[in-house]
Amino acid sequence: MADRHRPGRLSERTALITGASRGIGRAIALRYAEEGADLFLVATNRAKLEETKALAEARGAKVVVHAVDVSDRAAVEAMLAAAIEAFRGVDVLVNNAGVYKAARLVDYTPEDFDRIMKVNLYGAFHVMQLVLRHMQARGRGKVINIASTAGKWMSMNQSAYNASKHALVGLTRCAGLEMGPQGINVNAICPGFVETDMLEEFRAHADILGVPWEQVKAAGLARVPLRRFLKPEEIAHLAVYLGSSESDGMTGQSILLDGGMVVA
Repeated sequence: MADRHRPGRLSERTALITGASRGIGRAIALRYAEEGADLFLVATNRAKLEETKALAEARGAKVVVHAVDVSDRAAVEAMLAAAIEAFRGVDVLVNNAGVYKAARLVDYTPEDFDRIMKVNLYGAFHVMQLVLRHMQARGRGKVINIASTAGKWMSMNQSAYNASKHALVGLTRCAGLEMGPQGINVNAICPGFVETDMLEEFRAHADILGVPWEQVKAAGLARVPLRRFLKPEEIAHLAVYLGSSESDGMTGQSILLDGGMVVA
């Protein structure tokens, strides 16, 4: 059972975080550990999860890791059962697991399109639906879906990713509406360009356009009024707020955190 006596904005809370092996998911896990939460961490890469676990434990958290593909419904059911057994409940869910592949719409294979939708949308749905049922029985809970600015507008050469994130934003709004009367908050964070491994996957855009990667990267940076890419820790700060009692009055929102791109 979790140690419920560490101080912090998330003290006495257990968080289930998907996609916690790297990038934004790892940054959220570490900030949650610093704010007093205990953690059930999920990803497909067990070795990378163990790295996150060690870092979070060094910050005082009790941590359990579970390797799972969130697109597998039966595996997600087993994962949640393990989380409840380990911590007696889940107070905060952070749906961060995601995959990315750049391609022109006419060039996506059905398999690639399907994989992106299965992980980014159906994976989030599976985890959220099952955790929400658990939270309903408890009469409280926080759900944070990591969407994207790609869920707010159109983008070149990533229609599958955009479609998955647009759908996740819509799912968040509907869940917030339905769960509000039951004391459960459901919100989404929509990051812009963040310095993670996924940013490096944008190199594929350069290949598609036939221009140098540095040119594509500079063009992306020019769209950001702050003239810099965000750090994963900046997304984590907002996730702490949304997972804490400070955000009790907020639900159904999809919050842009993009360095000002929306006004560019």
